[in-house]
Amino acid sequence: MKAEEIVRELGVERKVLLNPGPATTTATVKLAQICPDICPREKEFGQVMKDIQKDLVKIVHGDPDKYTAVLFCGSGTINIDACINSLLPEGGKVLVINNGAYSERATEICEFYGLPYRELRFAPDCQPDLDEIDKALAEDPSIKLVHIAHHETGTGLLNPIREIGAIVHKHDAIFTVDTTSTYAMRPIDIEKDNIDFCMASAQKGIMSMSGLSFTVGNRNIIEASKDYPKRSYYCNLWLQYDYFERTGQMHFTPPVQTIYATRQALKEYWAEGEEAKWARHTRVFDAITEGLERLGFRQFIDKDLRAGLVAAAIYPDDPAWDFNKVHDYCYERGFTIYPGKVEGMGMFRLCALGAIDEPDIKDFFKVFEEALAECGVTVPVKY
Repeated sequence: MKAEEIVRELGVERKVLLNPGPATTTATVKLAQICPDICPREKEFGQVMKDIQKDLVKIVHGDPDKYTAVLFCGSGTINIDACINSLLPEGGKVLVINNGAYSERATEICEFYGLPYRELRFAPDCQPDLDEIDKALAEDPSIKLVHIAHHETGTGLLNPIREIGAIVHKHDAIFTVDTTSTYAMRPIDIEKDNIDFCMASAQKGIMSMSGLSFTVGNRNIIEASKDYPKRSYYCNLWLQYDYFERTGQMHFTPPVQTIYATRQALKEYWAEGEEAKWARHTRVFDAITEGLERLGFRQFIDKDLRAGLVAAAIYPDDPAWDFNKVHDYCYERGFTIYPGKVEGMGMFRLCALGAIDEPDIKDFFKVFEEALAECGVTVPVKY
């Protein structure tokens, strides 16, 4: 019996998730969680994690002698926390380049730990000004760590990390990039893109399950950080890295079933291939864009600035529009849509993540149009 048939026999209905993660998974990834119970301290399980670690570095084309992956049990935000609190030396300052809700989290982390930081704010529909970044770093040599989100998932905006990373390194600072919603989707080359640390979680680009997150970064910088101020116990990069290097185990209990699902998801990643996978995500995003345009919806981000993974559609000027009603109609028929993330702006998001393809989007828009008609929304929509 095929995996899809087994999953159906178990009564697990396939859902098409157009939210920004967790993403739709394959039947084989779902079934990989059904495994013999095992103590995570067994050598056999340690080898599973070592293999995953190597694959995570390989996905971003990292040299395994220079880069490693540090695994954590938690959601993607744990990576931002770990990088910022672990990699800032005594007397150093963080520069947060903020043009959206996910870079905003780095600011909140700095405030929570009481870390010295500066923030460069830009509009949520604009890329950062490179000259301003260069000027800020030149004016303040105490800035030792610069953080940005590669793709602002709240809007679909893509940030120019390669160019920013070159400026950061010119000023001898560490560059940490939140790649949670681009890793294993948009091709990333950690060396060419001037990244010191990138990060993601298993339920997004890899198309596995929630509970496993990871930071891929420079070994030498991690090892130097052992002498930096200790600001967290659970979320310390050096502590987690060193324990794994010495024992082959995570320092604390790992999400066992999620790790087995991730092993399977990585097999499927390599089978599909980086270029083919990105081409599929692009097909899906193009189908989303075409469907929105046909119905008259506007996207918040200009075409040339989009990451090609999240379409943030602005609410129409129609008193009949009701996001919750539209969401519920679609959800009851197997499709999940998601609200926007810009304060004071009415918008919803359709995302090209997960194990979906163009036919799923065509099926979605049939249901979506029915939802609009059910609510009495005029099509094409008006602004």
